[in-house]
Amino acid sequence: MDIAPIIDKLNTGLFIGGQWRDAEGGKTVDVLNPATGDLVTTVADGSAADAEEAIKVAGDTQASWAATPPRERAEILRRAFELLIDRADDIAAVMTAEMGKPFAESKGEVAYGAEFFRWFSEEAVRVGGDYTQSTDGKTRVMVSREPVGPCVLVTPWNFPLAMGTRKIGPAIAAGCTMVFKPAKLTPLTSLMLVDVLVEAGLPAGVLNVVTSGSARRVVTPWMESGIARKLSFTGSTEVGVGLLKQAADNVMNTSMELGGNAPFVVCEDADVDKAVAGAVQAKMRNSGEACTSANRLFVHSSIAEEFSTKLTERIGSMTVGNGLEDGTEVGPLVDQDALDKVTSLVDDAVAKGAKILTGGSQIDGKGFFYSPTVMTDVPQDSEIRITEIFGPVAPIVTFDTDDEGMALANETEFGLVGYLFSENLERSLRLADQMQVGMVGLNTGLVSNPAAPFGGVKKSGLGREGGKVGIEEFLEIKYVALPRT
Repeated sequence: MDIAPIIDKLNTGLFIGGQWRDAEGGKTVDVLNPATGDLVTTVADGSAADAEEAIKVAGDTQASWAATPPRERAEILRRAFELLIDRADDIAAVMTAEMGKPFAESKGEVAYGAEFFRWFSEEAVRVGGDYTQSTDGKTRVMVSREPVGPCVLVTPWNFPLAMGTRKIGPAIAAGCTMVFKPAKLTPLTSLMLVDVLVEAGLPAGVLNVVTSGSARRVVTPWMESGIARKLSFTGSTEVGVGLLKQAADNVMNTSMELGGNAPFVVCEDADVDKAVAGAVQAKMRNSGEACTSANRLFVHSSIAEEFSTKLTERIGSMTVGNGLEDGTEVGPLVDQDALDKVTSLVDDAVAKGAKILTGGSQIDGKGFFYSPTVMTDVPQDSEIRITEIFGPVAPIVTFDTDDEGMALANETEFGLVGYLFSENLERSLRLADQMQVGMVGLNTGLVSNPAAPFGGVKKSGLGREGGKVGIEEFLEIKYVALPRT
């Protein structure tokens, strides 16, 4: 697939106050294709001064945007949804070129990401309030919801469209202006999203985008500005904790979707074929580079051999290659650091006694490819048991009782998502209640859904994105007391 004509038409500058422009000093940063290591293009490398200008514009625009009728905001989102669907092939091709996932998965992300715009277009006109009276009957109690104010949005590289729409959608619906920092590894998809929103009629100054090779250089001025009132961040727990400390200085509203270490529990009464299909879906989506990826597979000892054999057959037969080539099922990891991390985790587990059933090594040649891997007998002291892998590696551990399975599932400081396979409804619901996570997939390897609240507990984050509660993260409650006469 030749993406050069699409790349040639891209706006690759900063987008501030409704205008595309160069970064301060004309600096740029390279965007590479992880399947080949080749240069895709360059984008503006924003400075602290660029960031300061962007947040000032967002602050200046907030009042007028908040006064925009909800229906008008809704129609902008609806038009943007339709444009994303119309341009799915081009956006997916660029996404694959900069991030590596197979083209079919990229198209799936466009459909998924676009749905957040449709969902929040419908929520924009349903922001409500309340009207009651005080207990003594002397005061009318009027409660309304209003935009929280200018928002700082920071997204990761692994889902470059959906992570943007999941934040931008509710912010627009609620009436908030934004400053947006896309991931430095995958900025192009986000810039295509900006073009879509402009064409859909988003007014100048509502969304301001600063790409940069340094997130700290851009985000710190926003956090310290005193203008931003909300931070929505998706990324590592380590970075999230640092941002929470910065947010405290200005008592900013925050929502955070942070690291994961998802357990995938297969009970003795599970449908093994269904569990294997779910494991492939939960583990291999995005080459395992997802916060929702099944990180630790716990399988009842009575079915472990059958499950491991079938999973090995399926994962071992997957086609690895450039995501822009037909038939590719597993793309590259995003960069050399990601490849080195996965290699180190697997090597450590093997050195401590883990057994490789398939894969277990880097793939020679261009790009950052790691072979789809299944391993068993993974010792408790292996780093892979406690670290988010972010790669196509499925470590299997056995258990003998439900209590043991739940103890293994919960022995982590993270709590984003868990997966549970059982054909017994009572057991499924009981164990789902015991899982210390924000989301549970029962007999499914896919939990992400724009109509559902996405988020975790413990060190996996704060707040929820999507669903009916998603817009609440961008609203404040105001109470007006009116004496009865």
